[in-house]
Amino acid sequence: MAETKTAGPAAEGKASGERALSYVDAGIEALREEMRRDPMIFYIGQGIGVRGGNWQQTRGLWAEFGDARLRDTPISELGQTGIGVGAALAGGRPIVDIVFLDFTLEAMSQIIQQASLIHYVSNGQFKLPLVIRAAMGDIRSAGPHHSHSFYSYFMHIPGLKVVVPALPYDVKGLLKTSIRDDNPVMFLEHKALL
Repeated sequence: MAETKTAGPAAEGKASGERALSYVDAGIEALREEMRRDPMIFYIGQGIGVRGGNWQQTRGLWAEFGDARLRDTPISELGQTGIGVGAALAGGRPIVDIVFLDFTLEAMSQIIQQASLIHYVSNGQFKLPLVIRAAMGDIRSAGPHHSHSFYSYFMHIPGLKVVVPALPYDVKGLLKTSIRDDNPVMFLEHKALL
């Protein structure tokens, strides 16, 4: 009887001698590669500049790309998302970091009434290459307003793509794919992975 082996991403990485990356570092690497590739990509969110984000998800990027491409915003999820929608319609490729999934509720009119519908109301004439990134789930001391995991809600909104990566391999590939997509993508990550 012949031995059967499965060749998934982990097996391939070991076989080819690829290096191991943490979940966060894989995401940073994806961002860096994409931002170097396309000058229209920019990242906005709370604390994502010099500080590198709540989860260190943009660590080191500000030093390379500066304020022009990584813009710290005030706590205004509705405003951030509105800027992202407008910039995407104008030809930019924004990544809007809402930090906590819970606060996408503050931006629902932009996410549901604008971002998800543009393709349909324009009869496919307009593209909306927007990534909305947020962390979800419970971790130590997160509290009730920072622990929701209602990503399944977005899966029922026509016009939105929902991505929930679980491994470093996933986060790098799916983040790059999401950034290159011409449609709005909700890129949601569990805090325990970050």
